Amino acid sequence: MPPVGLARNPAPGRRPAQRGKLKMPTPRIHPTAIVDPQARLADDVEVGPFCVVEADVVIGPATRLAEHVVVRRHTSIGARNVIDAHTVLGGEPQDFKFDPATVSYLRIGDDNVFREGVTISRATGDGGATVVGSRTYWMAGSHAGHNATVEDEAVLVNGSALAGHARLGAGSILSAHVVIHQFCWVGRRVMSEGNAAARSHIPPYTMLVGRNQVFGLNAIGLRRADDLTNEDRRQIKEAYRITYRSDLTPAKALARMDACTDWGKAAAEFRQFVRDALTAEAPYDRGLCPARPRAGSA
Repeated sequence: MPPVGLARNPAPGRRPAQRGKLKMPTPRIHPTAIVDPQARLADDVEVGPFCVVEADVVIGPATRLAEHVVVRRHTSIGARNVIDAHTVLGGEPQDFKFDPATVSYLRIGDDNVFREGVTISRATGDGGATVVGSRTYWMAGSHAGHNATVEDEAVLVNGSALAGHARLGAGSILSAHVVIHQFCWVGRRVMSEGNAAARSHIPPYTMLVGRNQVFGLNAIGLRRADDLTNEDRRQIKEAYRITYRSDLTPAKALARMDACTDWGKAAAEFRQFVRDALTAEAPYDRGLCPARPRAGSA
């Protein structure tokens, strides 16, 4: 007989009998982390030291939280997100009128990277949402305010900030310390220089420079966009020329573009952005961002 407390070795080729139910995988939560019992975490979520995950939070598969991450209530996070140290997701809006009892949301997609110190606020107003798409990259200290929308594959470089109700288009890049005013739209694949600022709507595929100025097209971004054909690129250049280099008013430029009935999806998106900017109602009536004055002009 084996000694008391030791199990008999199973016969060769035989597996020991299972006792009770199989143990299911559980999230890996560091003992110093605080996770509210009402939070729902996928089985393979990792929560690092000194993190705080509040009630009414949902975190999807393979998402990893480094140390000192805070995820506030009413935040949902998709799969395979990487959230670095001291990031705060779903914090209360920085809005003097906000009532903390308001139920509003931050919704985040899949495969995003949030580096150190990123902050994103949940929405202001019952049922509203701040929305982040998928495959975005947020560098250290970047921020999105309440009710903002950040579309797929956008990049926010160190210290850049998107104000409340602003929208950052898919594939656009806000360089270091760029600021976008509230209620402003930044179109698809916009590129900005460092320290730029916008208080008006920035059309797709353009370059934001200085204080509220468009300076040409994002040529590198257009060249790298494998979903655009050479004809698409030609049409986008034509749309830009009509809007910014024809000496027409924005309204007359839009009428000229409407006559281009052969344009494909990309140029049509540029045209529609101009239309939306010119017809937007308050508080989104920010106007179309003007071009940088040409050399030698008054």
